[in-house]
Amino acid sequence: MSRIGRNPVKIIEGVTVTIDKDIVTVTGPQGILTLVIPHNITVEVQDGIVYVARLSEDKKVKACHGATRAHINNMITGVTTPWKKDMEIRGTGYKFALNNGKLIVTAGFINPVEMVIPADIKIAVADDTKLTITGANKVVVGQIASNIRKIRKPEPYKGKGIRYLNEFIKLKAGKTAKA
Repeated sequence: MSRIGRNPVKIIEGVTVTIDKDIVTVTGPQGILTLVIPHNITVEVQDGIVYVARLSEDKKVKACHGATRAHINNMITGVTTPWKKDMEIRGTGYKFALNNGKLIVTAGFINPVEMVIPADIKIAVADDTKLTITGANKVVVGQIASNIRKIRKPEPYKGKGIRYLNEFIKLKAGKTAKA
C-alpha cells in the first residue's frame, strides 16, 4: 500500500502556492498552473511546505489523496524546470515540420496530418525526424506526446512509425523466418 499522499511537498524558491477554497494555484517562472482539489481532500501550506490530507478512509478518497499530492508536486517542479518529451519518427519519407503554430506530420498517409499546438506548449523540431515537446504541465505534455504517437504507432515488423526517443520496439520475424 502506497503512502505517497502523506509525504509533504517542499515549495522550491521562486514558487508560490496559494489555496482559494478548492483550487490550488502554483506560480513560478515558467507559468501559472491550477488544480481543483477533489472532495474530502484538504490542502494546507505551512512554512514553505504543502500538506495534503484526507477526511475519509473511503477507497476513492485514498486514491485521490496520493494523486492530488503527486499533481501538486509535479506542478511545483514544472513551474521551475519544464517537463520534456523527446520523440522520433522512423520510415522512408516520414518527417515532422512546424508551420504557423501547427505541427505537420508526414507519416505515409495521402495527406500530412496537422495538429494545433496549445499556447502553453513549446515544440521544437531538431531535424526532420526528431521532436521535443516542453511545457510546465506534465499532464498536458504527456497527452500531446501520446496524441502525436497515435498518428502512426510503430509497427512490429520494420519498426516504422512515431516513437518516444530510445523507446524499444520488439520486432517480429516476418514470413521468411519460417524454417
